[in-house]
Amino acid sequence: MDSRCPGQDMKDLRSAMYRCPSCGAEVEIFSDEPGMKCHRCGGYVYREQAPSCITWCPAARRCLGEERWKALLGGGG
Repeated sequence: MDSRCPGQDMKDLRSAMYRCPSCGAEVEIFSDEPGMKCHRCGGYVYREQAPSCITWCPAARRCLGEERWKALLGGGG
């Protein structure tokens, strides 16, 4: 597995705060992450769905690894 995604330039990495739908805590999610586990309740917080490299980048499967790639696409592990 590569240490860096070839489709993500770190200088363009952004973060935003999202509210956990379960407990209302603020969770920081970076632009290279589809979601994050809430530090307060353990629930998952997802950012708005935008086109993701997971679906269009030919290197996504290699970058993420087969198991994680399938899980993020909704196909299980």
